[in-house]
Amino acid sequence: MNTIRSTWIGWGALIVAGGGAYVFAKRSVNADKKARHEEEMKRRRLKDALDVEFYAKLPSPKQVHTKPHDHAHSPSTEASHDPAPTERPLENGSHKAQEEGNYVAAKPYKSKKGDRFS
Repeated sequence: MNTIRSTWIGWGALIVAGGGAYVFAKRSVNADKKARHEEEMKRRRLKDALDVEFYAKLPSPKQVHTKPHDHAHSPSTEASHDPAPTERPLENGSHKAQEEGNYVAAKPYKSKKGDRFS
């Protein structure tokens, strides 16, 4: 039969076991956090070292060739360097018919003027 004493002993054991589990779980979580933090710091140090190494190899602005890649100053030069011309004539001269799809009308639609409700 459950007495007051056995109930207190049961609850006390349960609280002590829960507290012990909490302490061990907290230690485990803190250890995992510390390991992740150290791994992140190691990764950042490696990235920073690679960045420093990369930027150390870049040429100084005086060594960079200053030829402009912009052809906006000369329209004829700009047109000759067009990477994708929009229109190109075909051999048979019917580039318009092939560019337009099957569902494009031969002549544009014109609405009838006047009263629509009569």
